[in-house]
Amino acid sequence: MRYKTPLFFLFAIALIGLAVNSCKKDTSGTIPTLFTQGKWQLASVLRTRTNGNITVIDTLNATCDSTQIFTFNTDNTCSYTNFDCIPQAKKGTWSLTPDQLTLRAAITCSDTTSAHSSQPFSNAQVVTLGLYSMVLQTGDYDIIPTATNKTTVVRWGFVRQKTSIN
Repeated sequence: MRYKTPLFFLFAIALIGLAVNSCKKDTSGTIPTLFTQGKWQLASVLRTRTNGNITVIDTLNATCDSTQIFTFNTDNTCSYTNFDCIPQAKKGTWSLTPDQLTLRAAITCSDTTSAHSSQPFSNAQVVTLGLYSMVLQTGDYDIIPTATNKTTVVRWGFVRQKTSIN
């Protein structure tokens, strides 16, 4: 009998603690929330070209002095300013695949290609996403380089832009 009362209180405290912790709803770690919690500034662009056993890695945008910002809004609209170091502010829409591993951004930006425009993030793999950094990968990221095929993968590194405190 003398063990039943303390054991009952210990069990009751554990049950209350479990009930209180299970009721918390925290969405700060979900991918859509991480996308929309600020503006993303382009930090680096690396292109990896593989042709058989030869791999060439180029740093793109290295001499660009324009700040390039990718912004995601909660209503699934997005904007990109100064893409490819060309003064512009383009708007579009964004969504994630059901597994939340691929970004689909329908945004057409002016660029320096022969077509003079592209949708660079129409099919971008979300490689890394956290509170302060994001890495997107475009191109042939789903093809394994072999001795007989050519692949090009572009890795876009972004950092969350600091917001001013008013």
